[in-house]
Amino acid sequence: MESIWTSETVLPRFPSLRGDFRTDVLVIGGGLAGLLCARRLTELGVENVLVEAADLCGGMTKNTTAKITAQHGLIYDKLLRRFGAERARMYLEANQAALREYRRLCAKVDCGFETRDAFVYARCDRAKLEREARALENLGVPAELAEEVPLPFPTVGALRFNGQAQFDPLRFAAAVAKGLRIYEHTPVLELAAGTAVTPEGKIQAEKMIVCTHFPLLNKHGSYFLKMYQRRSYVLALENASDVGGMYVDEAEDGLSFRNAGDLLLLGGGGHRTGKKGGGWQELKRFAARYYPAARERARWAAQDCMTLDGAPYIGPYSARTQGLYVTTGFNKWGMTSSMAAAMILGDLVTGRENPWAPAFSPSRTMLRPQLAVNAAGAALNLVTPTRPRCPHMGCALKWNPRERTWDCPCHGSRFTEEGRLIDNPATGDLKRLGPRR
Repeated sequence: MESIWTSETVLPRFPSLRGDFRTDVLVIGGGLAGLLCARRLTELGVENVLVEAADLCGGMTKNTTAKITAQHGLIYDKLLRRFGAERARMYLEANQAALREYRRLCAKVDCGFETRDAFVYARCDRAKLEREARALENLGVPAELAEEVPLPFPTVGALRFNGQAQFDPLRFAAAVAKGLRIYEHTPVLELAAGTAVTPEGKIQAEKMIVCTHFPLLNKHGSYFLKMYQRRSYVLALENASDVGGMYVDEAEDGLSFRNAGDLLLLGGGGHRTGKKGGGWQELKRFAARYYPAARERARWAAQDCMTLDGAPYIGPYSARTQGLYVTTGFNKWGMTSSMAAAMILGDLVTGRENPWAPAFSPSRTMLRPQLAVNAAGAALNLVTPTRPRCPHMGCALKWNPRERTWDCPCHGSRFTEEGRLIDNPATGDLKRLGPRR
């Protein structure tokens, strides 16, 4: 179940770090967010080192659908209502700047970068599209409602963002990694003030950036309450239609579409990690109905950290962790958010004022309805008398027969059938396994 990106790109390999080490800034996590943060710091003349627990881009980056866009579903109407025009404009401008930076960098990199329009479509509720269009107009962005889109089912229209982009994320990552100081297979086991402990020694750093998908410190920042994880699935189909752009349903459980060369990438079947959902079977049924001549070339799954209010957490890890920064909670829009994070954190780490940072502050209010849902779900799971238990915070794991994994419904950690860690926030393997239920 490898993505099409992994079959086409061989990433550079780096040694593991042995012994003690000192650097100005330590970047923890070797996905695209970590790579872009390290690249930005290097451009600013800041000494930095990146450490990755396993292989470079071996987590979520290799399983993305690789859309680069400032259109993140129907986000701007929500941001206007929750935070007001100033914060909504910060979010928009940060993502527009991220798209421009990708365009600049990709002009020098053979990574399949293509300009494409992005669409959010609706199958039954056009009023949501119209509210989003008004929100964008209030923010100074001309909004266009498309009446017809080349999808194989009826819609009530779509909201178009012109001039967005798509690319091959691993070819891009391979280029970004050149010239950076990187150590693979160097997990951070413990963080203290100015010190990161690895299996072979300690790293001393004045400042650190945590780019580990889900943050690895529980006792600061309350990220275990502020986020949950959600899985989504992709089929790469041969002999399917060219949809001419990038499409996402306004509904959370809808489908997404984009082409990659001669393939159609069909996404959907999503569900909260540890819960039931449609998965690849839902996508296969859809393809059989609407693309009967298509053939499956590849399939894969991704996992996304979802925040309380739809915006990522980018900035100081918490009010009590001096010199420690974080980027997480990309809400399915990891490519654009990774670049925005690098631009914001590059400024914050070097003591510069960033015009967009307030919109992404991890210390913004937690008083959102999703907080109660997250807390109640975790509390209920903690009293569930089953094994195995997740080593992260002790939640009861659920057997996922579709992917043959043990999944945590509280915070999204995942383990192989034998108990080996796949996805964080857990940092170690399972000690005991129980019956599959």
